[in-house]
Amino acid sequence: MKDIVSRLKKSAGRSLAESVSKWAAKPGWLTGQLLVAMPSMADPRFARAVIYICTHGPSGAMGLIVNRLFGEADFRMLLEQLNIEASAATPDIPVQFGGPVEMGRGFVLHSGDYLREGTTRIDDSVAVTATVEILQDLASGKGPERVMMALGYTGWSAGQLEEELKSNGWLTVPSDEAMIFDADLDSKWDRAMAKIGVSPAMLSGSAGHA
Repeated sequence: MKDIVSRLKKSAGRSLAESVSKWAAKPGWLTGQLLVAMPSMADPRFARAVIYICTHGPSGAMGLIVNRLFGEADFRMLLEQLNIEASAATPDIPVQFGGPVEMGRGFVLHSGDYLREGTTRIDDSVAVTATVEILQDLASGKGPERVMMALGYTGWSAGQLEEELKSNGWLTVPSDEAMIFDADLDSKWDRAMAKIGVSPAMLSGSAGHA
C-alpha cells in the first residue's frame, strides 16, 4: 500500500488528458457504455467485472471497473499520504480497483455537477477528473454529488477491444448512474446482465452486443 500511495503522489498533478489523449473518441463508439465480462472470462482480474468506458476511439479504449474494491485502501488514508487535510465534511468514499494499468494513478468518476480544469465530461451526467484538486474539494465537502474513486484503469490498444467483443469476451450494456455510483458492488454484474434481459446460464455461446 505504501508503494501505491508513493506512486499516487507522483502522478497526482497530472491531468486526465495526459492519460487518455491518445484515445480520441468519436460518436458511435462505446464511450459511456458498460462492458460486462462473460462468464467464460479467463482472466481472473476481470471475472464478473463491470467496466465503465470513459473513452473509446480509433486508437483504443480506456475504462474503470466499477464493481471491485481496492484491497484495504482507504480514502482518508490517501488524503493523509497526499498531505490533504480531512474535515468533518469529508465523505466516506470506498477506494475501488479501476483496473490493472497504472495502479498508483487515481481517478474520480463523478456526476456532471462538478466541472473544473482537468475534468473530462463523458456525457451530460458523468465526468471524470484525475487531478489532486478534486481530492482537495472532496476533503472539504465541495466535491461532486456522486463519486466513484478508483486506483488504476483498464486500457485497450487500437482494435483490441473490438477483437475481444468478437471473441465473446464481453457484452455491452447501456449505463446508468446506479450502475456506476451505488455502493452495492456485489450485485452489479447480475444487475447489468438483467438490464439487457440476459441469463448468465445462456451465455456460453453468445456473441457480444456492439
